[in-house]
Amino acid sequence: MTVPRTEHLGGVRPSAPARPPWRSQAPVVAVVALGGGAGAAARYAASLEWPTPTGGFPWTTLCVNAAGCAVIGVFMVVITEARPVHRLVRPFFGTGVLGGFTTFSTYAVDTRYLFADGRARTGLAYLAATPLAALTAVCLAAWAARRVLKRRQR
Repeated sequence: MTVPRTEHLGGVRPSAPARPPWRSQAPVVAVVALGGGAGAAARYAASLEWPTPTGGFPWTTLCVNAAGCAVIGVFMVVITEARPVHRLVRPFFGTGVLGGFTTFSTYAVDTRYLFADGRARTGLAYLAATPLAALTAVCLAAWAARRVLKRRQR
């Protein structure tokens, strides 16, 4: 991105019209909160549908995080490379819904419980597997979304 030339203004950029900060940020905060609630509810529904048995491996949390990251990969490609979207779409869906759906805090708690239960190997495996699965999911999903976009543009 380039910075607009300002020679004609003596090197000074004109300022944007003054607007109270809360007026410009209130809609963003509202859509993040709404999206976060929806995403957290979806995550909670997944944990009810596929509960982790006591002493079991937290597969649901691992899968939720990987799935959420895959959706983030597709979403970011679509909104940055395919078509422009309203300024509140990214905070609502990306930060709110998907941020509420993915649950890295539960990942940390699950890891702590695995270690506290004396299951250090499982804890270490989970500690490594979750970010690896999440990063792989986001990269593969973004790659696949770009391929689909290129095919459609032909």
